[in-house]
Amino acid sequence: MANATVRNLIVNGDDLAWAEGVNRGIAEAHLNGIVTSATLLANGAAFDSAVKLVKATPSLGVGVHLNLSDGKPVSPPENVQSLVNNQGEFAGGPEALLLRIARRNLRLNEVEVEWEHQIQKVVNAGIHPTHLDGHKHVHMLPGMFEIALRLAKRNSIPAIRISHEGSSLRAALSTGENQNAPLIMKQGVQARVLKLLARDARALAESAGIATTDYFCGIAQTGELTIEGMKCLLQNLPEGTTEMMCHPGFMDKELEESATRLQDSRELEVEILTRPDIRNLVASQGIRLIDYAFVAGKA
Repeated sequence: MANATVRNLIVNGDDLAWAEGVNRGIAEAHLNGIVTSATLLANGAAFDSAVKLVKATPSLGVGVHLNLSDGKPVSPPENVQSLVNNQGEFAGGPEALLLRIARRNLRLNEVEVEWEHQIQKVVNAGIHPTHLDGHKHVHMLPGMFEIALRLAKRNSIPAIRISHEGSSLRAALSTGENQNAPLIMKQGVQARVLKLLARDARALAESAGIATTDYFCGIAQTGELTIEGMKCLLQNLPEGTTEMMCHPGFMDKELEESATRLQDSRELEVEILTRPDIRNLVASQGIRLIDYAFVAGKA
């Protein structure tokens, strides 16, 4: 657990390698904005260019975005049959996965095999991950967090995201007009469910010696980030270390044709995260921008 004497902020760009435009957006939001960290999809369509970006940008902390929902597995599909559909691809978001876990149609040993392959692909590309998190927070589903912790220990990855969104931080980020209130409410409910599903996560991580942040936010505002909300968060950031999840990117044909609802919102996030008044507010508030290596005492 981070020392709660200062206000540290990790701004993590999820979905690195999803598309070339996402890679460029994360790079822009880091080099000219407040993004400090990103998490890499080992099976992403733009993996090779993401690796080049990471190697050219050593100031960007990079973790592994563990995935069971989109694209093809890194493992041979025949080795992870309970995770894929008839086309040999991942199929279904967290709700579908949760149902399959409840029905015992998903083999946790295959999850561990696939996630190990995902981590090894990143490591073999010459990247030492700062932390683990889950695409669509899959690592918080029943039985999954323990697997992620084992893999972190096995691969000397020192930190993990705990997707427990603080209600006060959620309220701060929700400031602003012209937002999709029903969507924010739905995502807020999902955030509360995640807390219930893995309520022992912090104690488990501590017991395993894997570092975490003190606070986390960004679930309810996924795709709905506003300038007002960003400013309110920065003005009300608690002592200790907070991670804010974001999804910056630039629209391109690859992103437009991909299976994600986060499209135009990614460009808006780049704009917000690189605004001079946002960067100035971080400085005037005395907020220290860090990545997960700092949390784990590796920086």
